Amino acid sequence: ISAALALLCGSAAAVVVWKWLDKRQIQKKIEEVRRTRDEGMKKMAKAVQRFKEQVPSVQTDAILSLPLLELKERLQEGSLSPKTVLYTYLEKTLEVTQQTNCLRHFIPECEEQLQEIQRQREKGLLYGIPVSIKDHISYKGHLSTCGLVQCLDTPVQEDSVLVKVLKKQGAIPFAMTNVPQSLFNYDCSNPIFGQTLNPFNHQKSPGGSSGGEGALIAGGGSILGIGSDIGGSIRLPSSFCGLCGLKPTAGRLSVWCTRLLNGAVCSRPTPVPGALGPMARDVDSLALCMKALLCQEMFWLDPTVPPIPFNDEVYSSSAPLRVGYYDTDGYFPLPPCMRRAVLETRGALQAAGHELVPFSPPRIHYVMTELFLKTFFADGGRAWLDVFTGGIVDPGLRPQVNYCKIPKLGKKLLALVLKPLSLLLVKHKTVATISACSSVQEMWTHHREIEVYRTEFIARWRELRLDVVLCPVLGPAFTTQYPGKLLTAVSSTMLYNVLNFPAGVVPVSTVTEADEEELKLYQGCCDDPWDRTLKQAVAGAVGLPVAVQCVALPWRDELCLRLMKEVETLRREK
Repeated sequence: ISAALALLCGSAAAVVVWKWLDKRQIQKKIEEVRRTRDEGMKKMAKAVQRFKEQVPSVQTDAILSLPLLELKERLQEGSLSPKTVLYTYLEKTLEVTQQTNCLRHFIPECEEQLQEIQRQREKGLLYGIPVSIKDHISYKGHLSTCGLVQCLDTPVQEDSVLVKVLKKQGAIPFAMTNVPQSLFNYDCSNPIFGQTLNPFNHQKSPGGSSGGEGALIAGGGSILGIGSDIGGSIRLPSSFCGLCGLKPTAGRLSVWCTRLLNGAVCSRPTPVPGALGPMARDVDSLALCMKALLCQEMFWLDPTVPPIPFNDEVYSSSAPLRVGYYDTDGYFPLPPCMRRAVLETRGALQAAGHELVPFSPPRIHYVMTELFLKTFFADGGRAWLDVFTGGIVDPGLRPQVNYCKIPKLGKKLLALVLKPLSLLLVKHKTVATISACSSVQEMWTHHREIEVYRTEFIARWRELRLDVVLCPVLGPAFTTQYPGKLLTAVSSTMLYNVLNFPAGVVPVSTVTEADEEELKLYQGCCDDPWDRTLKQAVAGAVGLPVAVQCVALPWRDELCLRLMKEVETLRREK
């Protein structure tokens, strides 16, 4: 007995030591990556200082204030040099990331790309434009981490197609930006690189998962960025940070060699597909980026991308539009300022000669419970849980991770208990009743249900003869750590991922004192704990950006941009 007891104690001690060593090894990896990032920033700061000593008369503020189209013209004509522009933005990026922690890593090869573009025979559409990219967009020789420990070992072996096309068009990718762990959050925090802050209010989140991009561009450290969107990850940071952002039709831009949650580096078809897209300060910048990317180089590098060049005629048209609109989807009522933004924009569009038609998206509760979340948790969340090496989980993700760890029987019992309360706890019910697809047949049925819903939605759109739709987007910026408590608040954006419609965000206003007072009366659906949590999340936002969302049918990305441009123009006139 004593021998068995000794063996048991020895085994237990060995397990404890093994776990300690494993955690210590993980911590060393994290410290090494942080050290590498810090050293890279110091080297870049020295390079910027050397440039300033060589060229002391640079008008930094004047360059940073130029809109992208004007900066492009100045670079094309030669009145500004790419080197001056690059080092101006590098200096500003160092300042912004010191305040917001938005940068994951500088790309030192930007100096090589600077030399390369000067050897090109023709100046591309983005000649000399510094571009920031989201962490998981592959750049040869660099890590693509997704905020995960398991992704810290192997640098990617090849540029993503999108990076190759950016370089071909003369752009200079210079920075990779921070993301939430696993990308599955609309805050921006991970255990490796920490929390990114909103540049307008450091108590607030920049949104996610393209939150580093949002903070960097809004802070003035980048003039054009590339994010990704599978539930609102371009549009939510754009809303929180007062930017313009476009989620194109999935498939319009290549996603080849872009890291996925499971560590893969290539695209695969899913019923709710993700998309890469641009983020910038104005709509014309988004249009220029799309025009530059939709070129023969992209169509050749990725034959799965339809060879459809950017349609300038649609984007530049001044013909009146027939615009559907709604200020709530009936699922998760948004704060008063976001609904005000839609109604004010509706009035402005109507006064400008466009036809506005009430529109109601069908069955959003069904979309959230049966279509969107079931797509991501078809296996009960097992594949997602596998990415959290060593059990290191960001606090913002713990509620979802803990839920996924509940055994299947436990989830069914939880759903059964909550069923009588479904009307009162509808938002919680969405999470509590998530169930895995139990068979291949059920998975195919799920795919078919998404197609049936898309057909139903398009039929309603066609009945009203709509060109585009104006609708709300989640905002204003949440206080940090609140997004993880309100996963299902993203119904306003996730709908158009399920449908695979192009959708973009445009800032139109800011939160006023009157909005803040009205928020005190907000009760949401039924003044339940989730409604009260939303009220807490957005409180204290006076002066922060307020945005609207613009939507078009699949492959009509230029028409979506056209509405965005119209909204932006009317806002500026106001």
